[in-house]
Amino acid sequence: MKALIQRVSHAKVEVNSKTVGSIDAGILLLLGVEKNDSTEYVDRMLKKIINYRIFADRDGKMNLSLKDINGGLLVVSQFTLVAQTNKGSRPGFSRGADPAHGQFIYDDFVKKAQASQLKIQSGQFAADMQISLVNDGPVTFMFEINE
Repeated sequence: MKALIQRVSHAKVEVNSKTVGSIDAGILLLLGVEKNDSTEYVDRMLKKIINYRIFADRDGKMNLSLKDINGGLLVVSQFTLVAQTNKGSRPGFSRGADPAHGQFIYDDFVKKAQASQLKIQSGQFAADMQISLVNDGPVTFMFEINE
């Protein structure tokens, strides 16, 4: 499982020109699901993301988490994050989850995130989405959880 997070002042995701999710200050999360990802990976990744200290405290230091600021989390499926890019000039997707497993893990992530009582919004799995955001900083981090 791979996750790219961006600290944003606001972000939204649209499908067919209709907004399906939007947040103000918080994190835009692009989530890539691989074949062997499990619900245990979901638990670990979610805990890491909502507790990761990337927001400024009163002194301007990154000491506050999404939980600390009661920020929003916009979760968007991003299959291309799991691509192998180390050979040739075309990405390989052999590590990517099949659509059924990918949706199961994505849905589990969103459901568990919603239980956190933070403001959770999401994209639409497997849809052609357009994402608009203002990256605050910019601050961007990549996380990976695997066996």
